[in-house]
Amino acid sequence: MSVEGTWNLSISTPIGKIKAVVELRVQDGTLTGVAHGAGEEVPHVDIALDGDRLTWKQAVTKPVRLNLAFDVAVDGDTLRGTSKAGRLPSSKVTGTRRTVLEHQA
Repeated sequence: MSVEGTWNLSISTPIGKIKAVVELRVQDGTLTGVAHGAGEEVPHVDIALDGDRLTWKQAVTKPVRLNLAFDVAVDGDTLRGTSKAGRLPSSKVTGTRRTVLEHQA
């Protein structure tokens, strides 16, 4: 199944849950992604899909400046995995793919 679509992500960090929206698209045969959250839009880099395992990196500036590395397993319309920021402990990541009706709302 394709990972393309818009995903609602929840990241459980030591400072609380962070919500983000991730858009994944295939453009010219290449998987691309961008995350929206905390008032900023951040492109994904080094994005890769290997079977059901999706990995990417992104740099955020809010709530603090961090370089994040995501490693999630995609199962249909859900994903589960981790996000890691440098030497900090991994944070649990969960996500669900938005439906067409959510896009229209």
